Amino acid sequence: MGKPDYPSVKVGILGGTGLYQIEGLKHIESLELDTPFGRPSDSYIMGELEGVPVAFLSRHGRGHRLLPAEVNYRANLFGFKMLGVERLISVNSVGSLKEEIKPRDIVLADQFFDRTHRPNTFFGQGVVAHISLAEPVCPVLSRHVYETARGLNLSVHPRGTYVCIEGPAFSTRAESMIYRQLQADVIGMTAATEAKLAREAEICYVTMNLVTDYDVWKSEEESVSVELVLENLKYNIEHARAVIKQAVATIQKIENDDCPCRHALENAIVTSPEARDRETEKRLALLIGKYTRS
Repeated sequence: MGKPDYPSVKVGILGGTGLYQIEGLKHIESLELDTPFGRPSDSYIMGELEGVPVAFLSRHGRGHRLLPAEVNYRANLFGFKMLGVERLISVNSVGSLKEEIKPRDIVLADQFFDRTHRPNTFFGQGVVAHISLAEPVCPVLSRHVYETARGLNLSVHPRGTYVCIEGPAFSTRAESMIYRQLQADVIGMTAATEAKLAREAEICYVTMNLVTDYDVWKSEEESVSVELVLENLKYNIEHARAVIKQAVATIQKIENDDCPCRHALENAIVTSPEARDRETEKRLALLIGKYTRS
């Protein structure tokens, strides 16, 4: 499946809970896509932010219609690839597992502990690939977003380990305490799946995690609830929008910086050419075509 008839859009924004639109977008067009993996969560909102062409997608659908386990992550990421996106800024709400990571902080998680059981690869059915995921987020894009947030005098942590759970329920207290013993930093329900698929799609990915609560491990604090999450998100979302706006406006600073993300599939396809399923190979042509052409 090829790229739609739309000007090249190199920057993508993936909105999470509370971030269903981007203020300041100009020349807006709504674009519905159909991918080899089905329909994405919503239409892609195409426009210019600070003069830079961008594509925005609401992860859970505008109005928040989809559970974390119901999101079609493969379609969402494949859709960004169809649009030509090379760098993707994701916004996620999370709970904190450490005292020093406070509600309303921002954490740029750079590691994941994935406890989900959902489709998290484009491969299989006759074409197998194994990507390296030792460093699962883009170091170049992550540094750029961190420096942007620091420049705005926000409380931001440059790294951290994100525990990704299936949801939709929040953790039990016992689970939360065990994750703390594992020295994880934050807990959420979406980013690990996206990071894996972004790497397979050779898209530079960073997850900007907005801390809303202390999960349930801190007994003297109010336990995580939808009300608490939404209250702190109102505060955090404005900061997230400011970071995104400035990071996109200055994205040209890293235009020529190389990173491993862009070559993730090089030497990763292990199925021999004669053994590959032709229909699967065709379906994945957008991802693997440059490596499989004779």
